[in-house]
Amino acid sequence: MTNYLITIFMLTMIIHTAETLSYSLRYAGVKINKIAVALSLTGIMVLVSRTANLIQAPLTAKFIDFARIDPTFNVLGYLRVILIAASVGTFIAIVLFPTFVNIWMRVISKLEVAGSLPRLISSVTVTQLRNTKHYIAKPTFRLREFRYLGISKRFIFLNVIVTAIYTVGVLSSLYAAHLVPELSTMASQSSGLINGIATILLTIFIDPQVGLITDRALNHETYRERLGKIYLLLMGSRLLGTLVAQALILPASYFISVIIRLI
Repeated sequence: MTNYLITIFMLTMIIHTAETLSYSLRYAGVKINKIAVALSLTGIMVLVSRTANLIQAPLTAKFIDFARIDPTFNVLGYLRVILIAASVGTFIAIVLFPTFVNIWMRVISKLEVAGSLPRLISSVTVTQLRNTKHYIAKPTFRLREFRYLGISKRFIFLNVIVTAIYTVGVLSSLYAAHLVPELSTMASQSSGLINGIATILLTIFIDPQVGLITDRALNHETYRERLGKIYLLLMGSRLLGTLVAQALILPASYFISVIIRLI
């Protein structure tokens, strides 16, 4: 099972790195005033994330099946390792944020010339790939700067909670299947009971606020300079959310098991 765990760890890490790096794509679009193109390219990040997720989910479910054969198998321990992968992936994205802002700015500019993504990909040369080393930038963190960004504590708190819920959604439904083996099929398909809460919070409170932040940056030069720090703050709250997910996995699993018994 160790090989399975390593594979799932890597896939989970890729999922959260790709999702969190979508902020770098938005910021690149704002910096060169091509936000519409940037938002369309987020489909690339979504594609990478969903492809990894399609492989990750059934592999993770194998742990539940194995636990039926071996009652001593520590399912929860393995699931917690997967949650660690989410934190690692988010942290990697934070470190790579300034580098990918530079890369995405170049990609967006080249896409405008090429006219389509296939043409852009076909025009890439080995020399251009080697030159990407010139776009590497180190992230800078000065905590005192984040006090004056105008972002409410409630918004940051909600972002932490939404990230925690999304991170734990599928894993909690799988662990609920382990807790209630007689209803395992229903439990494994019940991640929506958890993710639905996050979706409501995201749609009502998070997405509109991020949209307003981005729109202000497009219209005001001063605010545009703060946007990178705001995105770093949001990514930091995502990282905290993946850590909070460690505490949330058991309550979420028991919540699902209670609900499916009532159904």
